[in-house]
Amino acid sequence: MARVLVPLAEGFEELEAVTIVDLLRRAGVEVITAGLKPGPVKASRGTVIVPDTTLDEALGQDYDMVVLPGGMPGAKHLNEDPRVKDLLRRMADSGKFTGAICAAPMVLAEAGLLSGRKATSYPGFVDRMGLKDVTYVNEPVVQDGKVITSRGPGTAMDFALTLIEALAGAAKRQEVEAALLRCAP
Repeated sequence: MARVLVPLAEGFEELEAVTIVDLLRRAGVEVITAGLKPGPVKASRGTVIVPDTTLDEALGQDYDMVVLPGGMPGAKHLNEDPRVKDLLRRMADSGKFTGAICAAPMVLAEAGLLSGRKATSYPGFVDRMGLKDVTYVNEPVVQDGKVITSRGPGTAMDFALTLIEALAGAAKRQEVEAALLRCAP
């Protein structure tokens, strides 16, 4: 079974985080949520989530993917945490998946993971960072190798389904998506 780490920072976008966790778990993926510090984490709209563990405790385990939810100031807090950037670099160096949505692709960019790649983000983040070696794509979800990015709360379901496909294959994605009743029968 694939294992995914979802770090949660104060001010994360709850729709993105919960959608990612929920859909991955529906696909049979083991998802671990980790707060940057001990205790509950307050999201951007005031929802309070109790993470499974702390980031310090989670760093001692192996994962197939690390996914960053966006939201502000959550993405800013992730970007300011050297443990997050170090983890992302180690994941990339090991040939494992990294993903980020909304404002969080800026963390991937700051960690050097978007260099030479196509990516997307919430408007005003990656597209305005002046990164000459990143091709910004105005699409809901962009996968370039083992890096998957997405635009925002409205694309969270498509993003999570893409994560499922990357980890468990197209058939598992179709199975999960069919049960969501996203399309007319």
